[in-house]
Amino acid sequence: MKETKVRTGSIAGAFARGKETMRPLFIGFTVAGDPDQAGSLNVVRSMIEGGADIIELGVPFSDPVADGPVIQQADQRALVSGMNTDRLFDLVRDIRKESDLPIVLLVYANTVYRRGIDRFYSEASDAGVNGILVADLPVEEADEYIAAAYANGIDPIMMITLTTTPDRMDKILSVARGFVYLVTVCGVTGARKDFHQESMDLIATVRKHTTLPLAPGFGISTSAQIKAFYSAGADAVIVGSAIVQRIGDHIGDISAICSAVKAYIKEMVTSRQV
Repeated sequence: MKETKVRTGSIAGAFARGKETMRPLFIGFTVAGDPDQAGSLNVVRSMIEGGADIIELGVPFSDPVADGPVIQQADQRALVSGMNTDRLFDLVRDIRKESDLPIVLLVYANTVYRRGIDRFYSEASDAGVNGILVADLPVEEADEYIAAAYANGIDPIMMITLTTTPDRMDKILSVARGFVYLVTVCGVTGARKDFHQESMDLIATVRKHTTLPLAPGFGISTSAQIKAFYSAGADAVIVGSAIVQRIGDHIGDISAICSAVKAYIKEMVTSRQV
């Protein structure tokens, strides 16, 4: 078994600092390689400068079934620019030269499987990844992936949805580490105008079963929504499509992309004052 690494900037460390300061975390998502390799690094820099506490990198995939049009388009831009698994880990290493913020990968199972499960997790760990969420992998088929995560000191980030049964929830929580990703809507990613009360209630429901940090995502895009989820007890929120949309709005002008991303996140993190 590979020796487990203890890193500064761990996911647990980030949430511990948030708890000490009574400050919920902001997890910002962008697609690795969007709009291109160099531009993607600049986007991550802007996210950090804006105040993101954890960086979630989407690994571009040709059939991202959990994602809506905004992130699908970003995946396509990244793939066209030449992003692949080798370049993904190069990007993580470049981020690591500048920041010890936790990095989480959102990846589809086929990408991991084609690389080799053990190899993918080992290379991810060596590059500086802290957590991996395999978006289309049911917990019933996840044993090999979870074992590889544990062996390489990586937190397996697991999803719980509005339709997850209590028995299945317990199984998911028994293997989850880092934080739990709460899917707040039925459907794919993409900014929503509003959320039903059941989305807020999911936090309290899952909290009865775990002490792990809870981070709702899917569609959260406004300061009012962020404040509502924080007030409902979320330890963090995950914002993706709203960030990625700002990249798409300014394609061809990396300076404008970075300014828009930084300004948006800076505005959103003020919502942690609940």
